[in-house]
Amino acid sequence: MRAPATLINVMPALSRRALYALATNARFESAVRSNRVTEDLAYTAARRYVAGRTLDEALKTVQRLVDAGFSVSLDLFGEANDEDGVQRVVAGYRDAAAALQAVSGDVCLEIVPSNLGLDLGVDSCRRHVEQLLEVLPAGSRLEISAEEHWRTPAIMDLTLALAEAGAPVLATVQANLRRSSGDVDRLLAAQVPIRLVKGAYLEQTDVAYPWGEQTDTAYIRLAHQAGAAGGDVVVATHDPVIREALLAALPSASVEMLLGVREDDARALIGRGVPVRIYAPYGEQWFRYWMRRVAEAQGG
Repeated sequence: MRAPATLINVMPALSRRALYALATNARFESAVRSNRVTEDLAYTAARRYVAGRTLDEALKTVQRLVDAGFSVSLDLFGEANDEDGVQRVVAGYRDAAAALQAVSGDVCLEIVPSNLGLDLGVDSCRRHVEQLLEVLPAGSRLEISAEEHWRTPAIMDLTLALAEAGAPVLATVQANLRRSSGDVDRLLAAQVPIRLVKGAYLEQTDVAYPWGEQTDTAYIRLAHQAGAAGGDVVVATHDPVIREALLAALPSASVEMLLGVREDDARALIGRGVPVRIYAPYGEQWFRYWMRRVAEAQGG
């Protein structure tokens, strides 16, 4: 018990790469969560980033955000490696989508394709996503998360197929991936709204730019590429310098931020009349998401 608790306390001092390694370390997660004391300690730290462990808790968080003037993207933590697991995740997403009927305000459903069977095939994943569209409230949309570079081609195929069929989808493009300019062109041609993020996965240099100046430059370049073509652009970054520059250059752009990150900035943007959407994930599998948020707070 003592070792995990001590490590939790010193985690902010670890490097970004080391924290990402811990975020995907099943033994570390098991060590922390196998003891009530260390799990409670971890969840207390994670709670600022997590809408709740249950759907009821999450809906209360969503309504609080809506009442404060924000739009919201609700996501469910869940990982699935086989068809039975995928069906459980689909059921959870369907419950969340159906529950949004009772929420007043602009609330979308975020989906992670690999949790909906992407690795079992694009067509299989699409069938699962279509089950969610059946219960998604009118006027809402599906925001499709980005994942590792090797899943990106399949995610693009899924997104474009859904859009072609008339589904209300938003695509996520990672600025650090070297392929993203081509992806932006394809999405613009299909008139799919684009949420631009810097990229949250450890990638090799042959497929991605390193964190820092090169990714920042790519981010700005891609935003202008989309904006110049008249695309619907969502600026999803907590970097205030980049965000303000892009809002000045692309006045029709909106902003997306993560729950619990730079909350004062989010409220200030709302006060200026800038549309802000908050990404609000929930569920029992919150641990790895929290670890990634801690990692992203580190500089190197």
